[in-house]
Amino acid sequence: MESIGLNAIDFIIIIVYLIGIVWYGIRKGKQESSEDYFLAGRDMTWPIVGISLFAANIGSNTLIGLTADAYQTNVSVYNYEWMAAVVLVFFAIFFLPFYLRSKVYTMPEFIERRYDSRSRYLFSGITIVGNVIIDTASGLYAGNLILKIIFPEVDSWIIISFLAFAAAAYTIPGGLSSVVHTEVIQAVLLVFGSILLTYFCFSEVGGWEGMINGLNSMKDSGALDKTPDQIMSLVRPADDSHLPWTGLLFGVPLLGFYFWANNQFMVQRVLSAKDLDHGRWGAIFAGLLKLPVLFFMVLPGVVAIVLFSDLDISFINYTFDRNGQEVLCSNLSDCPNMTYPVLIYKLLPTGVLGLVIAGLLAAMSSSISATLNSASTLITMDFVSKINPNIGSKSLVRAGQIATVILVILAAAWAPLIETFSSVWEYLQVVLGYIAPPIVAVFLVGLFYKRANGNGAFYSFLFGYGLVIVFVILKYFTEAPPEWTKVHFLLQVPILMILCALANIVISNLSAAPSPEKTEGLIWTTSLYTAETKDLEGAPWFKNYRILSVLLLILTAIIVIWYW
Repeated sequence: MESIGLNAIDFIIIIVYLIGIVWYGIRKGKQESSEDYFLAGRDMTWPIVGISLFAANIGSNTLIGLTADAYQTNVSVYNYEWMAAVVLVFFAIFFLPFYLRSKVYTMPEFIERRYDSRSRYLFSGITIVGNVIIDTASGLYAGNLILKIIFPEVDSWIIISFLAFAAAAYTIPGGLSSVVHTEVIQAVLLVFGSILLTYFCFSEVGGWEGMINGLNSMKDSGALDKTPDQIMSLVRPADDSHLPWTGLLFGVPLLGFYFWANNQFMVQRVLSAKDLDHGRWGAIFAGLLKLPVLFFMVLPGVVAIVLFSDLDISFINYTFDRNGQEVLCSNLSDCPNMTYPVLIYKLLPTGVLGLVIAGLLAAMSSSISATLNSASTLITMDFVSKINPNIGSKSLVRAGQIATVILVILAAAWAPLIETFSSVWEYLQVVLGYIAPPIVAVFLVGLFYKRANGNGAFYSFLFGYGLVIVFVILKYFTEAPPEWTKVHFLLQVPILMILCALANIVISNLSAAPSPEKTEGLIWTTSLYTAETKDLEGAPWFKNYRILSVLLLILTAIIVIWYW
């Protein structure tokens, strides 16, 4: 029976890294004022902003999820990644200027300026819940998958608790500055480790030709029901159970829009930019960084199909939930979440393995610290400061630290529930599909429809999440769910978003229009575009965000067409 274990060198590398990153994070922390703590003093330059966005997104949950879904559903999972580049361009052009010029700390604060306080508090509460159950909890769960292999005898709740403590260790003292500075290091290490894994994957399988030949052989033998061309294709039929092309066209962009343009824990990084130019360049740079993910985070999952489809992994002693029963995992088809752990433990040599595990733990701590800081920002700025308007800056920081402790405990308690989903990636996207549509509708209508008011936003929120609650009850808690609840979740997203947008528009028109003071500077107009055009005259191409955006979109289109 095979076994998995780490060499002493690997353990030393992991321990040294964890100690070092906590020390560095605390050293780089800022907490002299609330602006220092929550927005890193608003002095971040575009490379830091871009890398921070990328690192916060590519956490261990995303990395493990991408590889697992590539093994399970193949290259089509990359659609979520290249679409991010498109969404970030839209974000940089239309939404970011209003965010930065308003000098807000949080997205709910921006919603209050555009609509009213009711919508702010409702949106803030929803965002906090989302940050805890989606990002923080899934990050802890992914970290548990990595360490559970090394320590199979240790209960998952103990591992999750340890990881939660490690991630919070530098987030609590140092705030966003700690998060951003450590993310830069973690991103470099994570990308380096992922590139190394890709190298060893293709070395083992015999290069690109070996991978394709292996897939052909499996198809010929009946082990696969898809051809290599189907496996490597981004666009799937409309009846595909995982990612139909209709869902790619209408659902994925909306999920991406919420994640990159409305989500506090991502937008907070751009709010820390020193000015609008650096914010825009950073967002575009993050979009560029998302494109190579295909090669060093998705394709290893495809290689695993050839290398390890027949591998007996029962020696890992990993169990999963099947109809309420704990079942020992014997192959990757039963538990695709273990794809990435199996790849690194089977293929990487001593020393390199320790480095990659350190990178995974870095990614985990990066995403968790990001969500913890953003959620604590919401609690302090949207609730604590409103309850006690006279609270001092130092007290706000302390409230944020206390909030971080509470949130990490809640996330650690929620993390084991993710086991009920087939994969981490499925969990992330499905839950996001319930949370995102009403929020996206409120932001889009608010930016482009001047007549939208506080009543429209607030009641469209209530309407949207009321529909979500009814839908979830009917789909998951009834013996015979209605047929309409079985529509693919990526098609549920645009339907729900359109209904919420219509509700906002209709309700807004049934009440008084917002005052000119309420909408001034918060509505996109063609005059703003014209003014920016004049400002960009004479600017070199590499400082013109429009030219950079077009170049990014062209590069994205080339990749998509190539793997069509």
